[in-house]
Amino acid sequence: MPNVGAVILAAGRSSRLGRPKQLLQFRGKTLVRRIVDAALEGGCSPIVVVVGSDKDKIARELEQTNAVIVENVNWNNGMGTSIRCAVQHLIDTAPNVEAIALLVCDQPFVESHTIEQLVALREKTKKAIVASSYAGTLGVPALFHRSCADELLHLDEESGGKAVISSNHDRVTEFTFPEGKIDIDTAADYDRLHVSED
Repeated sequence: MPNVGAVILAAGRSSRLGRPKQLLQFRGKTLVRRIVDAALEGGCSPIVVVVGSDKDKIARELEQTNAVIVENVNWNNGMGTSIRCAVQHLIDTAPNVEAIALLVCDQPFVESHTIEQLVALREKTKKAIVASSYAGTLGVPALFHRSCADELLHLDEESGGKAVISSNHDRVTEFTFPEGKIDIDTAADYDRLHVSED
């Protein structure tokens, strides 16, 4: 398996939810711990978790993991600042990383095998980007070859990985992941998640 680092975005305030979504429980773990464990079991190293709002609570939650906590002091300016911060840290500290798995905390159905499938598809197709396909769009979880690092480092403050994906159609292969459409932004989303489990 190639050297794949993970960038996990966990800096947001969860304003629509009213409490840190990163710390919501699902299947016996917090969402942030679930995605860190998925990255670890999926073979990613290092695993960089970007924190901002609620940084101390999230850092405490991950004390027993091998995740590297990186604070983005500009987190409030947009997701692009968190991606830039984490990718720069990854490049500076892990120069042998060949690809970057971009992950978020609020997609509860991303598992270790999801990440393994992204990597396998990259190895099979040799495309620079493997993006998840769901709900008529392409997005995260996504795998970016190191050749995309410069584009990630120059994202606009409010842009996410989708901006790089959409501007590189010929370099993208799609990973069908219908569960990707399920994310947690509101209390109603969280309630629906538990209903779907019953």
